[in-house]
Amino acid sequence: MLCRNCGIEIADKALICYRCGTSTVEAKYQPYVAPRRGVSTIVIAVLAVALLVLLAYFLLNSGS
Repeated sequence: MLCRNCGIEIADKALICYRCGTSTVEAKYQPYVAPRRGVSTIVIAVLAVALLVLLAYFLLNSGS
């Protein structure tokens, strides 16, 4: 068989080309692609931090 990248003759059972390293077969498993986080996750995180800061401010000032 011929390498699809460099065109050299390679063995029919070869998994990669010995000259250029190109795979002769398609990948069995595809890499995991994480889902994109939406704007709502960021907004919730910012609101949670803002509430914690306000709570800390009121608790520190209520002691006087």
